[in-house]
Amino acid sequence: MAIEKKKFFEIEIPQLKFKTKALASSPASLNNRTIKLDLTRLLRGKSLEATIKVSATKDKATGEITKLNLLGFYIRRAMRKSISYVEDSFSAECKKGKIRIKPFMITRKKVSRSVRKALRQGSKEFLIGYVKDKTPEEIFSDTISGKLQKTLSQKMKKIYPLAFCEIRQVKLEAEKEQ
Repeated sequence: MAIEKKKFFEIEIPQLKFKTKALASSPASLNNRTIKLDLTRLLRGKSLEATIKVSATKDKATGEITKLNLLGFYIRRAMRKSISYVEDSFSAECKKGKIRIKPFMITRKKVSRSVRKALRQGSKEFLIGYVKDKTPEEIFSDTISGKLQKTLSQKMKKIYPLAFCEIRQVKLEAEKEQ
């Protein structure tokens, strides 16, 4: 029984314009493997973690983002006394599948339950409308660049001014077959 020698193979992630390496016996053995990448340095301090699914052929391996997660210490650093926070979790249909989105907002002062409810419902309506005509790749790239959070923050500012508005998690739940 011969033991195959493992070596590093390059994985290209086109959504991030980034290349990483993984240890395997062959590029084909990387197929369907998941890798977690910390994007903190790439995003200049925003602690985002990406879960990437690798699809490989005999000579080349490429990665596709399946989940983006904002790390907990980044949120805890923004928390203060006498503020309120609003979080939600829901699934939304996009062009090529179903996505779970978890928005997280921190208000500037302590607010009533009705204001928190209005923020939660407003963000849910906006995000469902936003992802309806986009592919998962576009949603992930908008989340990484901060475009999605900025537009959400501007919409929610009309209900109540926010100190912090982020997407805590975006996860691809199911992909539609073409």
